[in-house]
Amino acid sequence: MALFEINDLSVQFDTNDGTVSAVNGVSFDVNEGDTLAIVGESGSGKSQTAFATIGLLARNGHSTGSVKWDGKEILNLPEGQLNKIRSSEIAMIFQDPMTSLNPYLKVSAQMEEVLTLHRGMSRREARAECVRMLDAVRIPDAAARITMYPHEFSGGMRQRIMIAMSLLCRPRLIIADEPTTALDVTVQAQIMDLLRDIRYEFNTAMILITHDLGIVAGSCERTMVMYGGRIMERGTTAEIFAAPTHPYTLGLLDAVPRLDRREDVLPTIPGEPPDMLRAVTGCPFEPRCPLAFERCISVVPPLERLGETRVRACHRNPEEVVR
Repeated sequence: MALFEINDLSVQFDTNDGTVSAVNGVSFDVNEGDTLAIVGESGSGKSQTAFATIGLLARNGHSTGSVKWDGKEILNLPEGQLNKIRSSEIAMIFQDPMTSLNPYLKVSAQMEEVLTLHRGMSRREARAECVRMLDAVRIPDAAARITMYPHEFSGGMRQRIMIAMSLLCRPRLIIADEPTTALDVTVQAQIMDLLRDIRYEFNTAMILITHDLGIVAGSCERTMVMYGGRIMERGTTAEIFAAPTHPYTLGLLDAVPRLDRREDVLPTIPGEPPDMLRAVTGCPFEPRCPLAFERCISVVPPLERLGETRVRACHRNPEEVVR
C-alpha cells in the first residue's frame, strides 16, 4: 500500500472572470522513503496539486477526487483533523522562506511552537531540540543564532531554517515547493545536497516541486511532468531524461543548458501556457507542439502505460518523439 495515494484529483478556483480549472484528473502515489519530482512551467498546476492534497488551497478553491494518507482518506477533511497530520506527518517547505517565517518573531519562538503544539514538549525541551535540528541543517553557532530574527539571516540560511522546522516532528513526507528558486546556484546545490542527506538519515519521502529540471536528476528517483493541469508523462527519472516520450518533456529537457553543447541561442518552447479559464477540448499542449496533428485539437489524449513504470498522454507513438 502506498504511503500517499492521489487519484483523479481536480482543483478549481472561482474567480470574477469565471472558473479556473487548475488541476484536471491527476493521479500518482508516493511510497515510504520515495522521492518524486513534479516538474513543469509556471501555471502547470504543480503547486496547486500539492496544496490541495494537504488542505492549503485558497478560500475560493475547491478540490474533488481522492487523497489517501497511509490508507485513510484526507481530502477535504475538517481543518482540525488536517492539523494533526500536517507538520507531524506531512511537512511542507514553501518557496519563499522570508514570507513563510514571521518577521516579528525570533526563530526560536517559531520553531519551539511546532514542538509544544504537536509533541507536547516544554519550552526548555523544545529549545534544545530546535538547536539540535539547526545543527543538523548546518546553521553555524545554532545555540546563539536561534534567538535572531529571520531578516538577520541570508536567503540560504532562512531556507535551512524552514527545512529544520519541517523536520522537527520527524514527518514521513516532505513536500518541497520550489525550495531553491530565490537562491544562487551555489546555495541551490547546498540545499539540494542537504535535502538528500536528510532523506537518507531520516528515511523521509519527498515530493519536489520545481520548474528546473537541472536539479531533478540527482535528487529524485521518479519524475512527473505536468502541463495545463494534466500529467503529460511520468516514470523513473533515468527513463525520462534518457528517452522522453512526450514533446513537452522533450522541450523542457532541450531548454536545460548543457556543458557538452555549444549554442548561441538556448532552445525554448514557443508560445504561451494555456488559459485555464477556457475549457480544453484536446491536448493542452497542442498549440505549442511541433508534432501536433488534427486529432490533438479535438481529443484529450488518455494516459497510456508504457511498461511497468511509465505513463504518457500523447497521440503520437513514442518512437515519433525523438531528440
